[in-house]
Amino acid sequence: MTPDRPAPAAPTRRRLLIAAAAATTGTSSLLPAARAARAASGSLPGPATPVDTPLARPDGFPPGIRLVRRTFRNWSGEIVLDAVRTALPTDPDDLPVLADWAAATGRRLRAKGAGHNWSPLLGSPDRPSDRLVLVDTTRALNGITVHPGDGGGPARLTVGAGATLDAVHTALERAGLGLVGAPSIGGLTMGGALAVGAHGTGVPLAGRPAPAHSGFGTLSDLVESLTAVVRDPVTGRYALRTFHRREDDTAAFLVHLGRAFVTEATLRVPAGIRLRCRSSVDIPVTELLGPPGGEGRTVAGHLADTGRVEVFWFPYTDRAWLKVWSVESHRPPLARRVDHPYPYAFTDRVPRPVSDLVRDVQHGVPGVTPLLLAGLAALIPAGLTATGTWDLWGPSKNTVLYVRPTTLRYAFAGWAVLCARADVQRVLHDFRIRYEELLSAYRARGLYPVNGPVEIRVTAADGSPSSLAGPSGPSGPSGPSGSAAPEPAWPPPALSPARHCPDRPEWDTVVWLNSLHFPGTPGAPAFHRDLERWAVSHYSDWSLLRPEWSKGWAYGTEGAWSDRSLIARGWPDAFRTGQSRGMRWDEALAVLDSHDPARVFSSPLLDELLPAVRRSA
Repeated sequence: MTPDRPAPAAPTRRRLLIAAAAATTGTSSLLPAARAARAASGSLPGPATPVDTPLARPDGFPPGIRLVRRTFRNWSGEIVLDAVRTALPTDPDDLPVLADWAAATGRRLRAKGAGHNWSPLLGSPDRPSDRLVLVDTTRALNGITVHPGDGGGPARLTVGAGATLDAVHTALERAGLGLVGAPSIGGLTMGGALAVGAHGTGVPLAGRPAPAHSGFGTLSDLVESLTAVVRDPVTGRYALRTFHRREDDTAAFLVHLGRAFVTEATLRVPAGIRLRCRSSVDIPVTELLGPPGGEGRTVAGHLADTGRVEVFWFPYTDRAWLKVWSVESHRPPLARRVDHPYPYAFTDRVPRPVSDLVRDVQHGVPGVTPLLLAGLAALIPAGLTATGTWDLWGPSKNTVLYVRPTTLRYAFAGWAVLCARADVQRVLHDFRIRYEELLSAYRARGLYPVNGPVEIRVTAADGSPSSLAGPSGPSGPSGPSGSAAPEPAWPPPALSPARHCPDRPEWDTVVWLNSLHFPGTPGAPAFHRDLERWAVSHYSDWSLLRPEWSKGWAYGTEGAWSDRSLIARGWPDAFRTGQSRGMRWDEALAVLDSHDPARVFSSPLLDELLPAVRRSA
């Protein structure tokens, strides 16, 4: 707190009532959420419009490729690389040329899309960046081509790494197609989404048909082929090479974390569907995330009914925002038709009393945290009522996409729990109990380590029988209603957090757990270290914990990504468990290393997590 800044008022019940009243009546002025966060933190919270500055070109830099200096800033503003060299290719053929130059001069190339990532996979601000060159994929590697299915074959989408999900969704909808198991953020680039195994929420329903190739796992599990920049073993130079899904090496590239440069991918996509999305805020968390096997309105119960759920639980309260999607070919009488994405406009603006609480939390009054979360929880029903968005229906993208750059910028801790469908409620109940125990322990010490919601989603495991509906899944021609012989299963993405375990086929489901907090919150790293250590130990034998690559994980004494034992052994072992066949962790690392032996496509974190592994003959 600066000396000339008045101390924020002490937390009182009255302040909470004012915040709730503002949320309900709208009598208080509304502030853009991004502006509120910026005012509270005193800094820009996320990516800004790039500003190019001139620079001298390094010796031998390929002519004809523009090179500028830019400042890179990730979504939460925690990773800032000042004035880093950034190449602006005009064609995919520029990439092998850049890679040859980088290999010869000891440089590293990092694909840069929208910067909508929390983990330092691209680069780290505490490491020198003088040998780093970012490669902007958004200007020339953003093509989109839709191939409608012919003769009963699957429809396909060929998309460049720099194309945004917004653009992809729009192109697919025009062709009568749609990606449903996709993230809620349309500003992601497809290259970034595939690199980390981005996902939405949804599992197939037993006995109910779904469009072929619906994709209930990560987006990466839909990839049929991809083109990457790899070293040609004959010439010793880098070249573009297309890998098809059934080739042995392809599984390593499907989720590569930036250890490769994929310029383009072709995905199988399903027919478009219409979704109804209903919101609820009246189920106590003790019921929604209650013990397994009991009666009540639980996540597992909603999952069995509709297959698609998402929960935002507000810690320090018993309140949650539950969203439930169902496939409806015709508009239900009570549902409002939505013709555009991002229907929840109220999440982009907060009442001034709530923004004042955000300010207080970030400027030395952590005791108002419970009031802040209660105020944020109060915004949900008020906002849903004001915007008429309790019950929505329309093309899938219009209810799936809802996060824009104007929302509050939180840091995320994130993990994936692989389990049996029958154990989803157990995963959530145990997590809630431990989370609340830790909050109470930290509160007793005067610490409030989290100040955002806990986000919960559920998907099928990549490569499991339920991850793809269609010829290799339960509801396509090879299922009960068809007579065609099943296609051989695709090998799953080797490094996907959602990858299934062939030796534990009952683990067919993934519960995604995200804990949100403002960057720099006192106690947040230690809290998430305690939570993660418990989760690693607890989700074992009957389940398995893995990191969600794009979020915070491996919490050590220095914060996220600093637990060297988890990075070197714990997480690799989580990908070795249950993998007696198929491409395993070490084999995937060896494949990536064989195609980029100079490690042109790597970073300090990836050097630790994905070290060089010699490929066996």
